[in-house]
Amino acid sequence: MRKIILTAAAVLVAMPAFASELTIGQELGKNLDEVKATLSGMGYDVRKGEMEDGLIEVYFVKDNMKGEVYVDGSTGKISRFTEK
Repeated sequence: MRKIILTAAAVLVAMPAFASELTIGQELGKNLDEVKATLSGMGYDVRKGEMEDGLIEVYFVKDNMKGEVYVDGSTGKISRFTEK
């Protein structure tokens, strides 16, 4: 049992934690350029971004993990994000 717990802990420590850096409601910017600049400043490699239905959608890479973030254009806050 102890081996299982230690193995699980090692895996969790080794995984990059986007969740600790990006949170729902966090403000990134109210337009595409602001969101890209904020993410770049946080160390994310921004690959693509677009505005669709009032949401700013940005695809990024960090520590060999891909993800996307959706920001409400009217508030500048994250409405959701995913890691791939």
